[in-house]
Amino acid sequence: MDALNIRYVDLKFTLAFVEDCRLPEYKTSALRGGMGQMLLQQNCIRDGKCEDCSFESECLVRRMMYAKYEIQPKFANRGDSMGYVIECESKKENFRKGDRLEFHLLLYGKLIVHFSQFLQAFYMLGQMGIGKAHAHYQILSVENEQGERVVDGSQVYLHKLGVSTIGEYVEKRKKLLEKEGCQNTVVFQTPVTLKYEGDFLQTFHSLAIFRSVLRRIYSFHCFEGQDIPLMELDMELPDIVRQSVKFESVLRFSSTMGKRMSLKGIRGEVVFDYLPEELLIALLAGEKLHIGKNTSFGFGKYTVM
Repeated sequence: MDALNIRYVDLKFTLAFVEDCRLPEYKTSALRGGMGQMLLQQNCIRDGKCEDCSFESECLVRRMMYAKYEIQPKFANRGDSMGYVIECESKKENFRKGDRLEFHLLLYGKLIVHFSQFLQAFYMLGQMGIGKAHAHYQILSVENEQGERVVDGSQVYLHKLGVSTIGEYVEKRKKLLEKEGCQNTVVFQTPVTLKYEGDFLQTFHSLAIFRSVLRRIYSFHCFEGQDIPLMELDMELPDIVRQSVKFESVLRFSSTMGKRMSLKGIRGEVVFDYLPEELLIALLAGEKLHIGKNTSFGFGKYTVM
């Protein structure tokens, strides 16, 4: 496994609602959709119809929401959402005035420099209201991975973003697992959407998981402009000795398509018979990168236990 010199920041937003409200069980779609709408309001000088816009190549919203690869992978679509992931594991639906909600915004590579635009979008979303109920909130704080405040009330400290690399993250996680004793278990906290032999998985499959992880790492190397070859799976792969699976479907409204859509995946726990170091390193990298489809909506988040 190569150096994993993929830059990232992991920022925890803490929101406080200013009124009683109800939010959907899965909030990542509402956060992402609202963020996109606010970015358009801030930056779009046309009518939001990107396909026919003569400014598309210079559009800041396109650069942020659909950042381009520096090197285009053969298996990736040019319209893929690269460069950011939103995570929100809270399934609470009813909020009272003053209740708090936490979510994470992960930015990668060149998109890190656009943090201020992302922050402004989420600030505006709080003013306009999130979800069907237009729930209004305030941003109390934004913290980096070390717990330092990047945003504290009205103060913003950009020098505290805490830019790190996936390689540094992996080294820390490896030491922690060695101390605790790795049990070869992968727990998917959010649904993951993977294909194997042309069909979407209904149960977890070893080859599909490791192939997706390696492609995700390769994609981010391409995103960073690093000409590092895709690691081949020319080894005997670990067998899955036990798994638990739950099918999940998340409804979202696509403003681009103008209709409701269903994002589907499986979540649960996978236990391998062993994990060779090279594949363990890849899995640990994937903890911060997510795997599968719909990662910008928080899909494909897992932890090696």
